[in-house]
Amino acid sequence: MNNRKAGSILGVTSIVSMILSIVIFYMQRGPNADIQLGILVFSILSIIGIFLAVISWLMSKRLVFLVIGLLGNGAVLAYAFLLLLAVGISES
Repeated sequence: MNNRKAGSILGVTSIVSMILSIVIFYMQRGPNADIQLGILVFSILSIIGIFLAVISWLMSKRLVFLVIGLLGNGAVLAYAFLLLLAVGISES
């Protein structure tokens, strides 16, 4: 397997982690949702997605996967941070 193909696979995996975060968000709605678990899952998936996007760009030199991976997973990470901030405000 050459670097270009492996980079493309990693880029698609980065986008899949973003989509998986969105699916988990819609599955975990309601008053009984565990916010701490959601924040943890969103953070871990988005950090992995950002890492995979950068690695895919280094291997395949395709800018599309880098931009989509960074913007999408960065938005999920920002959402997780806002959730963490809201939990901290509500506890005080």
